[in-house]
Amino acid sequence: MSLPPEKASELKQLIHQQLSKMDVHGRIREILAETIREELAPDQQHLSTEDLIKALRRRGIIDDVMKELNFVTDNVDQELPSSPKQPVGFDKQSTLKKSDGTRMADSTTMLSISDPIHMVLIKTDIFGETTLVASYFLEWRSVLGSENGVTSLTVELMGVGTESKVSVGILNIKLEMYPPLNQTLSQEVVNTQLALERQKTAEKERLFLVYAKQWWREYLQIRPSHNSRLVKIFAQDENGINRPVCSYIKPLRAGRLLDTPRQAARFVNVLGYERAPVIGGGGKQEQWCTLLAFLCRNKGDCEDHANLLCSLLLGYGLEAFVCVGTKAKAVPHAWVMTCGTDGTITFWESLTGHRYIHKPTNPDEPPLAEQAKPLYPYRTIGCVFNHQMFLGNCQPSDAVETCIFDLNDESKWKPMSEEAIKSVCAPGATTSLPPFPPLCASTIDASVTSNEIEMQLRLLVSEHRKDLGLTTVWEDQLSYLLSPALASYEFERTTSISAGNEEFQDAIRRAVPDGHTFKGFPIHFVYRNARRAFATCLRSPFCEEIICCRGDQVRLAVRVRVFTYPESACAVWIMFACKYRSVL
Repeated sequence: MSLPPEKASELKQLIHQQLSKMDVHGRIREILAETIREELAPDQQHLSTEDLIKALRRRGIIDDVMKELNFVTDNVDQELPSSPKQPVGFDKQSTLKKSDGTRMADSTTMLSISDPIHMVLIKTDIFGETTLVASYFLEWRSVLGSENGVTSLTVELMGVGTESKVSVGILNIKLEMYPPLNQTLSQEVVNTQLALERQKTAEKERLFLVYAKQWWREYLQIRPSHNSRLVKIFAQDENGINRPVCSYIKPLRAGRLLDTPRQAARFVNVLGYERAPVIGGGGKQEQWCTLLAFLCRNKGDCEDHANLLCSLLLGYGLEAFVCVGTKAKAVPHAWVMTCGTDGTITFWESLTGHRYIHKPTNPDEPPLAEQAKPLYPYRTIGCVFNHQMFLGNCQPSDAVETCIFDLNDESKWKPMSEEAIKSVCAPGATTSLPPFPPLCASTIDASVTSNEIEMQLRLLVSEHRKDLGLTTVWEDQLSYLLSPALASYEFERTTSISAGNEEFQDAIRRAVPDGHTFKGFPIHFVYRNARRAFATCLRSPFCEEIICCRGDQVRLAVRVRVFTYPESACAVWIMFACKYRSVL
């Protein structure tokens, strides 16, 4: 239930004006001073936030504010953002209720909002590595039938993936409607509504499953070999629940956090890659994370990256699809495809940010000249899908290089019914995932973080050289001169345009005296652990040669540049360099 950014800004301004009009800040200061004088014991050193809230409630300040705000509703006209509503009771006709964007909805309207609260529990270790512990969808509407709009719940959180049947703990939750609703519902009405929704959900899921089975039988009748193609209709989420793959995609707008589709691809690329853990041998563990779980843990498998990138590209108005197939050595893989209005097919590799133009080859034509080998790593393709469409590849060969991506040609691509997909995957369908959360701006200070990592690397290099019996002399000016190179590397990754390093190269030539040799080694990471990055750098012979440089007048340099993206994702560029006097 989020307002558009422009409406949210307008609402904040109205609230600020009303608070100023009521002199709320002055009244709070008076109550704070009075509470300190009257209630603070001599041995207490501070007043807690809870004490202040209690004092404000007792003196009626909060109630006065909410009453006043209820009248500031005439300037913002916004339909209540929610799922298509289900009426209370047994009437099966759907209704749409409109509400002022700044006015509290009544209890009946609140009951019709079927979106659950998605809670994600993650664990962060001392090195900053995150692990997804639990993912839970909370049905909050029981509070609508509770006395005084307050209720307490106890929920059992289960693990994820292979541990989805294992309890990880008990969570006690207190829910309170504030401001209180003017009229509460009976618990019987609430329970009846939830039971009706569960019944309709189960029926929709059953009908879609019946349709999917029939579609699959028809697909196999086209060609029996289709049975070996990667046609993925359902996928398990982190809780082990089978969902239609189309439900993992929704157009997602990044607001002002990302400016271009290519910048969005770079953002997805710098989110960490991690395959779902497998217990024992065998194939790949099935786990497609919901978007909130993926963003909270800041890493995921190729399908998670592809789903997010496809959603962002759809938000930018492109015709985007997730492709499911294989890459080299028949390894299952997922990537993104966009279809241009001129017929151009572009592949987007969500794990690297690389883009490839697809030019199909005709295997039946004799090769008049040696055909260029495709640059993309993809070998076969079984299906493509987005939030509205699902199409299975029914061409004689599933090889990507010979594939024709005319998705309107049903002799090449077998479509699923868009109505069937819409019944379970459209926004607001009770079977679909809740609305995607908006992306959050980064909370990381790029300059501070860059400096911290750089200082840690200097210490690690000095210690490493000391163990080798070498002294270390740092040259700050040379370190500074490495900055333009790192900036140009990131610019090229973001735009696919080479920025040119002429100025950087000229500055290095001036900084390195005649008879001296300069060596530099840039490397890129998507994490901020300096010790881990240093260990990786040492595994490169060229970088190890720089760090362990021996010779006359050896001077070392290191520069770190952190580029921040939404959701605390980072691209970390490090460049080690050295200069020394050449000895013949």
